Amino acid sequence: MRRWGLRIGLGIAVAFFALILIYSVVNPPITHTIWSEWRRLGKVDRDWVAIEEISPVMARSAVAAEDANFCLHWGFDVEAIRDALEDGGNRGASTITQQVVKNVFLWQGRSWVRKALETSITPVVEMVWSKQRILEVYLNVAETGTGVFGVEAAAQKYYGVSAAKMSPVQAARIAAILPSPRNRSVTDPSVRTRRRAASILDGAATIRADGRAKCFED
Repeated sequence: MRRWGLRIGLGIAVAFFALILIYSVVNPPITHTIWSEWRRLGKVDRDWVAIEEISPVMARSAVAAEDANFCLHWGFDVEAIRDALEDGGNRGASTITQQVVKNVFLWQGRSWVRKALETSITPVVEMVWSKQRILEVYLNVAETGTGVFGVEAAAQKYYGVSAAKMSPVQAARIAAILPSPRNRSVTDPSVRTRRRAASILDGAATIRADGRAKCFED
């Protein structure tokens, strides 16, 4: 029984590693969340674009909003984790890499099994993928509204422009809804969302000035 358990565990590990290698060059065709929303709604808006076709300010805004130290860590932001623990676990500490792992390879929801898998897969993705690739996948699979996935679909739906043509304010507003895209609005933002967008606008300029955007803009 123990031998079979080890074989199954090894098989799962090999399967994940194979997918990590494949998705380093091949765009993930679907994710669990996209599939679930497609089943629920009957359709989803999604249009994959290369990172070169996404406005740099959108990339910086997403990083400023979700993981300002993205270029400095290896998948886990220890400082953010420490701050979250000191705050009693009331704030998130997941990096963009962890979110990509959850979105592409796993599923939503809270469970020790999913978290253990996420923790195991994240450093492997960091070793195999470039930071630019991680961010490219994130910007294309992140939920950006009800039934809307990726920044290209969001830009087209909310502003009628491509992701390459978004202004800093437009990019900041999309980034501002990323933690809760089904409960926050880009086109009719609450006062709180507007304030968050303004903060993200400043943050995007800051990480560009201090070099924390260098890993994905070179």
